[in-house]
Amino acid sequence: MTNFIKSSILCILFLFIFSNWSLACTTFCLDNENRPFFGRNFDWRLGDGHIIINKRGVKKIALSDQPDDVDKRLSWVSKYGSVTFNLFGREFPLGGMNEAGLVVESMILDKTQYPPKDSRPEIMISQWIQYQLDNYSRVEDVIASDSKIRVQASRESELHFLVCEQSGICATIEFIGGELIYHTNERMPVKTLTNSTYADSLSFWIKEEFPEYDKNKSIERFVRSANMVKSYDPNATDKPVEYALNILKKVEHDSYKTQWSIVYDIAARTIHFRTYDNQKKRKFSFKSFDFSCSTPVKIMDICTNLSGDIADKFIDYSHQANRNHIRSVYLKSFFSALPNYILDRYSGYPETTFCDE
Repeated sequence: MTNFIKSSILCILFLFIFSNWSLACTTFCLDNENRPFFGRNFDWRLGDGHIIINKRGVKKIALSDQPDDVDKRLSWVSKYGSVTFNLFGREFPLGGMNEAGLVVESMILDKTQYPPKDSRPEIMISQWIQYQLDNYSRVEDVIASDSKIRVQASRESELHFLVCEQSGICATIEFIGGELIYHTNERMPVKTLTNSTYADSLSFWIKEEFPEYDKNKSIERFVRSANMVKSYDPNATDKPVEYALNILKKVEHDSYKTQWSIVYDIAARTIHFRTYDNQKKRKFSFKSFDFSCSTPVKIMDICTNLSGDIADKFIDYSHQANRNHIRSVYLKSFFSALPNYILDRYSGYPETTFCDE
């Protein structure tokens, strides 16, 4: 089998996983007197995943479906460390927060259409998330990065994003008709996003009505969470994390399990979360970790049966643990084994990066 055919099959098969990402997810941001709280539900049939402590000062070259084009690929050195929630292996997160307080979270959007090939270097959409966390602290920089890089065109990973920074500025980022479309500041009257375009969701929220067909109750979840976000009064409650978790509870889907509920206390660089199989609240702070790339990467199985502050329960990353996890998730998702050459390439990608401090 030629390298071209192999790489094409590799890309199609692995990206097929991403088409089954978060089918009914919800994100939002609470304004809390310059201390924003970002909430996120991940709704799917499978809750396996790793929390990963990613390091600053790491040299990376974007993974490509063309293995022989190293000189043409996007490369960078991570400016910031980050914490990410990864369903399909290290370096390919669903979302997370970096040291500068930038949060990027993804959700399925059926109307997504990525840009066609052009002169910009390309990057897979899941690695695009890590790229943003590695490089930027502000929402405007994430938006501006579209002039420098191009998301790899794919119908198998149709995502849009809610992105927020420490100041409380947020933006929705969508790829519609091959172009990046965003809403922020005055064009974003409520900081909420589900699985419909922001424009469509906002129009129904303003009209206080629902569409005839509301796939996965996306508009209903948007309206419900948007109303609670708008009703939030930081002077009336001293428990913003509990308020955010309550919103996430109110918008759980009745068909897909809410596997992860995550609240980012952006100013404090603290993450709170609970899972479907373990409703005990867990938390950890960035200050508990060394983000220098001269120290080992730390990970945690999100399904571990713990509660309270879990910072000291993270363990050292290993290639074998990453490989076993990707293989297990694919098998549980599609009841078949992932071909070894695909498994090796994706699970082995972290070993192509190196500390550049």
